[in-house]
Order: sequence, then C-alpha cells, then structure tokens
Amino acid sequence: MNPWAVCWALVFASVLIWSGIEPKDQWTWVLEASPGMVGALVLLATYRRFPLTPLLYTLILAHCVILFVGGHYTYAEVPLFDGLFGSQRNNYDKLGHFFQGLVPALIAREILVRREVVRRGGWLVLFVVSIALAFSAFYELIEWWVALLSDEAAEAFLGTQGYVWDTQSDMFLALIGAISAVVCLSRWHDAQLSGAAEDERRQCGR
Repeated sequence: MNPWAVCWALVFASVLIWSGIEPKDQWTWVLEASPGMVGALVLLATYRRFPLTPLLYTLILAHCVILFVGGHYTYAEVPLFDGLFGSQRNNYDKLGHFFQGLVPALIAREILVRREVVRRGGWLVLFVVSIALAFSAFYELIEWWVALLSDEAAEAFLGTQGYVWDTQSDMFLALIGAISAVVCLSRWHDAQLSGAAEDERRQCGR
C-alpha cells in the first residue's frame, strides 16, 4: 500500500480515537465527527477508481482534524481559541467554516476539471464557488434541523455563543474559503491534476 496513504490513515485514526475519548458531550461528538467518518469511507471506496490529488487529500485530512477537535471540545470551548486576539467568543467554528468552503471548492474543482464538465476559466470559478457556497448553506439547514430535533445538544452543536449573525458569518467564512481555494491553490492544483491525467493515460495504455 502507498506509504503516504498509510500515513494519512494513521493521522486520521489517531485524531479520531483521541477525540472520541471522554468528549465534552457525547452526542455533539457524534454529530461533529460523523461527517469526517463518512467522508473517509467515501475516499476509501473511490481510492482506486478515482484517486484524488495529494493536495486535496491533505486538505481533506486537515478538515477532518478540525471536525474531530471541535467534536471533542465542542466548537465553543476549544482551549487554544479562548480569547484569541482579544475576542470575547471562541472563534474556532469560523476556522471550521473557512475549511467548509475551501475543501468542497477544491473537491468540486477537481471533479469538474477531470470529468471535463467545465473548462478552466471564469465559468469554472463561478461553478466552484457556487457549489461550495451551496454546500455551506445546506450544512446550515442541517444544523437547523438537528437543533429542532435535539434541544439538549442544539447549543453545543450550533456553537452560536449568542451571536445573532452566526449563520451569516459562517457562510461568509465559507465563501472566503472557496475564493481562497480558487485564488491561492489553483496553480498548485493544476500541476497535480496534470500529473494525475498523465497517470490515467499510462494506465489506459497498458
């Protein structure tokens, strides 16, 4: 097996196990950690048929770590972010929502480019950012539905901390993350996509 894949799996499993040991709230941990676990299963199922670029795998792992840490402490009580930069609220959730825009944007970009759905250029940027923002909006709906079904875990899961514009600021951070993916990572991503395309051609030629 690829050593890099083994390293990825070890980091993922280690942080997941740590996060599940005496979390602040068990039900909140399930809610926060389950997207990462589902995502890992999807990656495992598609690893041979549609392997992603190393950049994307790395960012997905980073996003999973953020989810697991938030699940362990709850997003409102991650120690490192208490009073960070003089803020009266714990803004760890904003880091999570930034990645909620960054990672889906890069996933969308990779699929759209490799499947030749949209050519590189302005339309690709529009599709990528729109998909990431739609994903963020849908996640806010999921948070709302979960809060309605579980009053006890709603506050810890939502992590609003009394901030009336929390939903809007979450989506704004996701938008910033998506734009950052396009502006800062496109060239790096394209270089790895070219390598992936070359590997696919070699496999087809065997």
